[in-house]
Amino acid sequence: MKLRELAELLTIARTAGDLDVEIAGLSMHTGTLKPGELFVCVSGIAGFQEDRHRFAEEAVRAGAAALVVERDIGLDVPTVLVPDARYAMAVMACHYYGYPSADLKLIGLTGTNGKTTTAHMIEAVFAHAGCRTGLMGNIGTRIGGVTVETDLINTKEPHKLQASLSNMRAHRTEYGIMEVTSQGLDMGRVLGCEFRTAVFTNLTQDHLNYHGTMDKYREAKGLFFSRLGNGFSPDPGKRKFAVLNADDPASDYFRKITPAQVITYGVNEDADVMAKSIALTAQGTRFELVTFAGARPLNLRMVGAFNVYNALAAIACALVERIPLETICEALEQLNGVPGRMEIVDEGQNFLVLVDYAHTPDGLDNALAAVKQFAGANLITVFGCGGDRDRAKRPVMGRLAAQYSDYVVATSDNPRWENPEAILEDIRQGLEEEADESRYELIPDRREAIAKAIERALPGDIVLIAGKGHETYQIVQDGTVHFDDREEARQAIRRKATSGS
Repeated sequence: MKLRELAELLTIARTAGDLDVEIAGLSMHTGTLKPGELFVCVSGIAGFQEDRHRFAEEAVRAGAAALVVERDIGLDVPTVLVPDARYAMAVMACHYYGYPSADLKLIGLTGTNGKTTTAHMIEAVFAHAGCRTGLMGNIGTRIGGVTVETDLINTKEPHKLQASLSNMRAHRTEYGIMEVTSQGLDMGRVLGCEFRTAVFTNLTQDHLNYHGTMDKYREAKGLFFSRLGNGFSPDPGKRKFAVLNADDPASDYFRKITPAQVITYGVNEDADVMAKSIALTAQGTRFELVTFAGARPLNLRMVGAFNVYNALAAIACALVERIPLETICEALEQLNGVPGRMEIVDEGQNFLVLVDYAHTPDGLDNALAAVKQFAGANLITVFGCGGDRDRAKRPVMGRLAAQYSDYVVATSDNPRWENPEAILEDIRQGLEEEADESRYELIPDRREAIAKAIERALPGDIVLIAGKGHETYQIVQDGTVHFDDREEARQAIRRKATSGS
């Protein structure tokens, strides 16, 4: 594809150099740039993304065929000057890959917690119904039955996202399922994606270091629902849906700004899809499912009230696609769980060890409340808070951990470039409000913290290791190192068994 074809997509753009140069691909990172690609220089976001104009010269040396810039950088290379390089990248990426989302039924999920589990539930239901599915989220990208893991906990940049959607189309995927983050929305990463259904899970405190306030955080999520178009269609295949959590106050805002048909789910407020007579156990969750398409009992092999909400959202998504209720329930009842979401670590020990991704106040509250429902003995909690992130949630999470737990081990969780001991001191403020020093300890080394918690466990106790879930890395000052809570827990259990303690 020639640069001219991409440049002509943008009405307000000034060009310089040979516009007939061939473009072999799109890039935003010099480390992965291949010769012949178009390098897009987006402006920086303090603390989150460097100004890519700084790397323009390096990109040219690496073989970039042309540049997209927001200001003149004085390099002798074909250039497209635009007011907003992020927008330009989204437009060009959609065109370069042939607008793949138009050929998919794209389901997106946004919310503070529950996106990954709900996405996997939706995939399981649609696959059970005989649909070809693709998935993009925290755990990885799954296309054509092949999963590629990712260490990105945000929505992909437009060129990578559109490439993945194009790959889904090539595999004749019918339904693409995608986690959509507030930062990804704010950065314009999903601009140009034709979503059929937008799902809202919940809105609680997180990412305030990026958004600043809860109102701005909500507004970023709102972009997802307001972009569902403004037209209606007699063709059922072209209709748009917004699946909203009726029990979350933010849903009222999203309902007002979306033109899509709204389908609600919930437990407490009247909704189109509801759960009643909920029973929570250590083995799973039972409830009476009541929907606009019928009712029946449902037995999940997943624990916690939050998984009731996740299941209801998935059910609503399936019902709008006319999947029979019986088929939906069969799929959910067969689903054992999602990696790193209340995942059991079993080495034959006489106490329960759970690994969960809960890394926000609401996520930790939900996880602890779920475990407390069936905790017959002591609950020992291991958790931490990320470095260079929202400090305000650290004492809140400390307080929650102390409220629910008999013993707490606070530790590191991706400290990044911040002093781990400083993070722990912020957590201590919340711990001290609910517990004396005999009920908690601060251990910066996460491996040691997990080992200490398992060492303390007695028969019948529960050890909850929260924060990282499926992640297999730890981000520290020296870079990214391999670390898997599940591996560490298994090793600690084996050492405990060997020592006879």
